[in-house]
Order: sequence, then structure tokens, then C-alpha cells
Amino acid sequence: MPGLFSDYRLKSVTIRNRIVMSPMCQYSAVEGVPTDWHLVHLGARAAGGVGLVFAEATAVSASGRISHGDTGLWNDAQLEAFARITRFVAAQGAVPGIQLAHAGRKASATRPWEGDRQLAADDPAAWTPVGPSALAFGGSLPRVPHELSEREIAAITAEFVAAARRARDAGFKVLMLHYAHGYLAQSFFSPLANRRTDRYGGSFENRARFLLETLAAVREVWPEALPLAARLGVTDYVEGEQPFEESIELVRRMRALGLDFLDVSLGFNTPDVSRVPWGTPGFVAPLAARIRAATGIPCGASWKIRDFKLADELIATGQLDLVVIGKALLDDPHWAFHAARALGHDAPGSLLAQPYGYTV
Repeated sequence: MPGLFSDYRLKSVTIRNRIVMSPMCQYSAVEGVPTDWHLVHLGARAAGGVGLVFAEATAVSASGRISHGDTGLWNDAQLEAFARITRFVAAQGAVPGIQLAHAGRKASATRPWEGDRQLAADDPAAWTPVGPSALAFGGSLPRVPHELSEREIAAITAEFVAAARRARDAGFKVLMLHYAHGYLAQSFFSPLANRRTDRYGGSFENRARFLLETLAAVREVWPEALPLAARLGVTDYVEGEQPFEESIELVRRMRALGLDFLDVSLGFNTPDVSRVPWGTPGFVAPLAARIRAATGIPCGASWKIRDFKLADELIATGQLDLVVIGKALLDDPHWAFHAARALGHDAPGSLLAQPYGYTV
């Protein structure tokens, strides 16, 4: 049976093991341009043995950022800065990936250490959040978003396409669309956020439209030989959300349009997360296994996966194809190396392994 340190192939891309670094916002960009912080943050995990290293949720436009510190891919200066990072990540033997996103109604917020709240509408630094409906997220994000017109929806899809082209030119080998965590695409799919009455709201067909149209448009410009992935929020653990069967059907349609891999995650379309089973390690993995069985698409998942043996078991038992590691990699850039040692495998290429002379 395959384990955590078996390689894995997606399209023309071979990943040296089953460990994926989750896209994790660093809030450290300048005008959307990644800095030396991002080079070190992503490069260290690549050197530490991770197989697939995802850059954080990267905005397709300035207005699509969560905060002023978000990375972006709407201009060539950002492309050039990312190209430096992809070269370094690849040189360490890891596959460079990127997640493209639009924050939607969660946009125009401060960074976590600045209060993690939405900027007031009259703040000179603020911009206008947008969404499928004029319905605020709530909690620390109280602003009512501008309800997008169909013309504006089409323009955002075009921004995803332009960003995908730049991601390709910057040297990324896996592209992920952020369809989770209450950001724009997720909010279109969720009846908790979408109250439209036109062809982008109401029925499953309509709520799925923006996600499917955007995926199809991106697939046209993303090289066929390279994997196209998505992170999808399949549940919010609250009443009034989309039925899980709708999430499965959406994945079937996404796969038919050319999706190659799914990172199964949570919706976060509401501040109420009281029913999420935070105390259960790897609690999203069984949901991913159900989607994988129903659709045949390769799946990964994160959330509360820190233990080396659990990560290995999720692969060996066929629940996941790839394990997406988040906070554990923030705590330990060499988590992959330490997992290999703990599980009795040869260490992945890293600064702690040969040929650097370090003996373990």
C-alpha cells in the first residue's frame, strides 16, 4: 500500500511524496508583491522535504484581497517576484503551486495582528467588499457587500483567467482555485450567503454557475499537461447550508470540466463554527473519502493533521491521496523530514539530509 513517502503523479507532475503545504496567508506582501519573507517561508518548507508547496491565497485583483498584506497576481511585478520563489522551490525538489482567490465579502480587512477586523467604509485605506448578495458576513466583518451585477461577475472571471496566465508564466506547476472559506466563489455556492433571484442564485444550478464558469475559463488557459485543483468548502456544520449531496454533484461537474485534484475543506460562510468537530484530528478526511468514492477525483484534506502516523494512515487506508499540512508546518518547517525519520523512511531531500553532511 502507498504511504506518506510514496511519490504521486498528477498529469505531467510527479510529487516526491504525499505531503502538501497548505496555502496559508502571511499578510506580508507589499502592494501584492511577495517579499523575501515569502521566499524564506515557502523555500524553507521545500528544503524541509514537502512534496507540493502552495503559495498562499493570492488575489486576482487589488479589490479581491483580504487585507493590504495579501499577495496578488494582477501585474507583472508580482509575477516576477513569484518567479524567483518558484525557481527556488523547484530547485529543492518540491513542486511549486499557487492558490488564486477573491476575498468577496470578507475583503478590506486588517491583518490579524492589527485586529483582524473589517475596515470602516470611511477609512481611507478601505475598499468595497463585493458578494453575490448584499448580505454581510457578520462578526468582525460587518460591512454589507456590493451585490455584483452579471457584468461584474464576468469581469471577475476574466481576472481569474489573467492571474492564471501569470501563474503559468511565473513557473507554478499546480494551480488551485479557492472555492472555500467564505470567500467569493464559496459565497456564490452557499445559500447562507447567496440570496440572488437571477441565474446566479436560488437553485443548485444557479449557485454553482460562477464556480463552473470560472473553472472552465481558467482551464482553457492553464496548460493541459499541468494539474488544475480547487479547494472547496463542502460543509459549514450549520443549518441552512447546501446539502452535502450538492457538494458531491458540484465536484462531479468540476471534474467533467477538467478539475484534476480537490482539496476538501470547510465553508466558513458564517461566523458560527460552534458545531465544527475541532477536537477530532483529521475530521475532514472522512468527508474527502466520501467525495473521492462518489466522483473518482483525487482528494486531499487538512485540518488537525499533525501526527505523523495519522498522516501516513490516511494515505495507506485510501482516505486521501495527498495530506495537506498547515499549522504543523508553521511550527516545524522540517515536519516532512521528521515524519520520514519517525516512520522509518529515508529522509526527503532537505538541509538536514545528505549531501550536507548532517548525520541522524
